[in-house]
Amino acid sequence: MTYFGFLLRFLVLPILIFLATTWWDNKNNRPTPGFQNGRAVWIGILVHIILAVVYTTPWDNYLVATGVWYYNPDLVTGIVIGYVPIEEYTFFVLETILSGLWWWFLAKRLASPIQEFKPNKTLVYVSTGLLVILWIIFTALFFSDNQPITYLSITLFWAFPAIFPQLLYGADILWYHRKLVLLGILVPGTYLSLMDIIALTDTTWSIAKDQTTGILFFGILPLEEVIFFFITNILVVFGMTLLLSTIGQQRFKAWKSNNYKGLP
Repeated sequence: MTYFGFLLRFLVLPILIFLATTWWDNKNNRPTPGFQNGRAVWIGILVHIILAVVYTTPWDNYLVATGVWYYNPDLVTGIVIGYVPIEEYTFFVLETILSGLWWWFLAKRLASPIQEFKPNKTLVYVSTGLLVILWIIFTALFFSDNQPITYLSITLFWAFPAIFPQLLYGADILWYHRKLVLLGILVPGTYLSLMDIIALTDTTWSIAKDQTTGILFFGILPLEEVIFFFITNILVVFGMTLLLSTIGQQRFKAWKSNNYKGLP
């Protein structure tokens, strides 16, 4: 299967379904309780597309340049930017759109939490602190030149710093909307991991065995690939939730009125 063929079947088609669902929801004025709706969501998705491409490009080019993963030259167009085929950049965009539309689909269908929101700075500081500790550990592992841990360590070395500001800004907001956040991450993360099995089987792309832990699901799917798909969806779902929630907007306005002093 060509790389673009994979994208068409497993990303473009579900995106079209969600676009149709979104159009129907908007036509019938279906609300998004606790969140902004309409144009603001599209802007949120666009912002995350830009961030995904900018932030992921150096990391992914490093992976290909060092042979952590590689693509089948017979299954791509041959258009390469840096070390990475154009299809991979397209994947960044399409995955973000799919994750964003899935988040929107859920936000329109899940009831708002019954309990009143109460700020919890302890949760904010503890969750961020724990993530910083994990980041230090995996950074040390990455620079230790322990080859079998390369893919895992560089993925977490790359991803965790992007999650730091999200937790610092609103770990308590994310916990308040935990049902939306959990389903928003779990479904696309699982779906893309399972679709990855098809791409790996068809050698659309391949993962270097000597740079992974060797932990496989279904005999072919590396643990690192599963973590990648879940981490990228965490970034999108956390971002969309914080950006569009009314609580998050109120927090930002209060921070702005305080001339951005201290943490939000």
